[in-house]
Amino acid sequence: MGQVAFDTQEFVETLENAGLPKEQARAISIAVRKSHEVADVATRRDLEDAKKDIGVRFDKVDAQIAEVRKDLSAEMNLKFERTDAQVALLRKDIESLTNRLVIKMASIMVGLIGVATAIIKLL
Repeated sequence: MGQVAFDTQEFVETLENAGLPKEQARAISIAVRKSHEVADVATRRDLEDAKKDIGVRFDKVDAQIAEVRKDLSAEMNLKFERTDAQVALLRKDIESLTNRLVIKMASIMVGLIGVATAIIKLL
């Protein structure tokens, strides 16, 4: 923290011009100066420095958040790509099963027609 500028001579003169005796003006000036010395007062410069520091910290946090978002986005895209590939494989498997079922059903139909024809010839 900074020190507050305090002109003791000017303060003494101000008090004397207001009608206080010189010794009283000096005593008051010393008391005020000592109170300023022990006061932990933030100066305008201290506040500006703190604002800059906070701004820098927020910039760092924003950059970290952006990096995490980027990583999450890349990870999610990779998972979606994997999922899409798995769905494509499942579709191929289902299509293959469907084709095999159609062929089996056709074979059964041909067999049933053959049996029906044989039965009709016997009668």
